[in-house]
Amino acid sequence: QVQLVESGGGLVQAGGSLRVSCAASGGTFSTFTMGWFRQTPGKEREFVAQISWSGGSTYYADSVKGRFTISRDNAKNMLYLQMDSLKPEDTAVYYCAADRYPTGRVGVRNLYDYWGQGTQVTVSS
Repeated sequence: QVQLVESGGGLVQAGGSLRVSCAASGGTFSTFTMGWFRQTPGKEREFVAQISWSGGSTYYADSVKGRFTISRDNAKNMLYLQMDSLKPEDTAVYYCAADRYPTGRVGVRNLYDYWGQGTQVTVSS
């Protein structure tokens, strides 16, 4: 069973930076498409970023494009999300997710098979 554990969330001022990490275990991480999603109370979980198994292809939601960077280290079974120029509207619980059988589709929440427990990111104005 694949397990995903996020870390690195916290409180940061608007304009600041934060990096959240996701440690994967129990599966062949290097073959998974990985993604980051976020959720605020009362709203649906939304797509943030996605990275292919090799790291060669990355995709971003328009709201974070140019500010966030997704990356992975397959040797360490780690996924990262570097968040720069943070805004109060980036405040959310951030989840990492793994797609065992990539289809090439981007940001489709129900295609992801495994989810972490989430880490809170709060951006103060």
